[in-house]
Amino acid sequence: MKPSIPKGTRDFSPKEVAQRSYLKNILSSSFQNYGFEPIETPSFEKTTTLLGKYGEEGDRLIFKILNSGDKLKKADLDALANQKLAVFSNSLSEKALRYDLTVPFARYVVQHQNDISFPFKRYQIQPVWRADRPQHGRFQEFFQCDADIVGSKSLWQEVELCGLYDDVFHRLHLNGALLKINNRKILAGIAEVLGASERIIDFTVALDKLDKIGQEGVINELLSKGFSEDSVNKVLPLMGLTGDFNTKLELLSVYLESSEQGIEGVEELRFVVDTVSHLGLKSIKLDIDVTLARGLNYYTGCIFEVLAPKEIKMGSIGGGGRYDDLTAGFGLKDTSGVGISFGFDRIYLVLEELNLFPKSAQKSTQVLFANFGSEYAVACLKMIQELRSHNIRSEFYPDATKMKKQFSYANAKEIPFMVVLGSEEFQNKTFILKDMNSGNQTSHSLAEFEEVILKVIS
Repeated sequence: MKPSIPKGTRDFSPKEVAQRSYLKNILSSSFQNYGFEPIETPSFEKTTTLLGKYGEEGDRLIFKILNSGDKLKKADLDALANQKLAVFSNSLSEKALRYDLTVPFARYVVQHQNDISFPFKRYQIQPVWRADRPQHGRFQEFFQCDADIVGSKSLWQEVELCGLYDDVFHRLHLNGALLKINNRKILAGIAEVLGASERIIDFTVALDKLDKIGQEGVINELLSKGFSEDSVNKVLPLMGLTGDFNTKLELLSVYLESSEQGIEGVEELRFVVDTVSHLGLKSIKLDIDVTLARGLNYYTGCIFEVLAPKEIKMGSIGGGGRYDDLTAGFGLKDTSGVGISFGFDRIYLVLEELNLFPKSAQKSTQVLFANFGSEYAVACLKMIQELRSHNIRSEFYPDATKMKKQFSYANAKEIPFMVVLGSEEFQNKTFILKDMNSGNQTSHSLAEFEEVILKVIS
């Protein structure tokens, strides 16, 4: 059988794992600096926990786990006979792989509410699964990195999350990313002005596709969903809204003057962008985008989306927003939350394309000891123990083979230094240190071994 893996999944080489660990460490460090604590949740949840939280399109992308054994007897064969395939599919599965980290987090908060101090700030870095069509930067198995605050309605949290995005990208030396911000209350206000409040989901789902299908595509989708030409024409000016923050906010205030909810959204947005602008940003740019909708139905306030620098062809590399009702579905009402997500795998691809991973992130062996036979092996291993006590990554070539082969191994793994301890060196109580990059080699006394290695490694 020809070895292969499912589409939308990947293997990772040692170099890639080292670089992914570097990225993960930067994220974890920034999360902790902002007061977030780590949690972990199971890779799969009850199907009832996940379904209905992401909208119709999201539900279709959930990987369901097929029931086994006697549980298969619960299959709804009547639904199959009546061509109710969604109902039949759900009856075959009681568990599903998590689609994101936010809904499991909401479940966690409710389940452990008596052990949590509110407001609760958590971060989570774990894989999620989506039955999406694989393409560049889009996978069926990928990591999400979330930071959420539950138990506070304060808009200062939104300000802090903007700062968190900026802090992470600054530490990654990733400049020029664009942080787009909007408010779902503004979108609800627009729908109200259009006389389509009851169709807010259809409206936001179509609007959220603007970057993918363009203005004409959004217009056609709205018309196909029954929106009148008059309503669509009222939306058109918003699709091309330009200007600075104040200009956009003033135009929105006029447009939404008949909608109390819309005006509330404008004022919330004004507070966040004004405060963030006053504090300043180091690496990212902030912009108001009134067409930003974030397709997930649970958002209720400010929403965010981060785009990679313009020179990189990539979709969003982060996003999130305020959700006031998510925990209510699990029995905990009046508990507002807000959170953001970092697109771990897409950010990795951006860093790779821009060559932003430092050499130190590619953690391979630093010193390789040549093997000249068992009579010298113990001495080499004792020296290796010394180096490892100083956290210097060291290894002993396992076979006493030709030096050419051992040198080739060191070069293939990009090991910078090699220690040679053969019969002549052993007798003279010396060792040879070879710099694999320059090819230079020097002889030193075994007594100064530790000092010499520490000096060249530092």
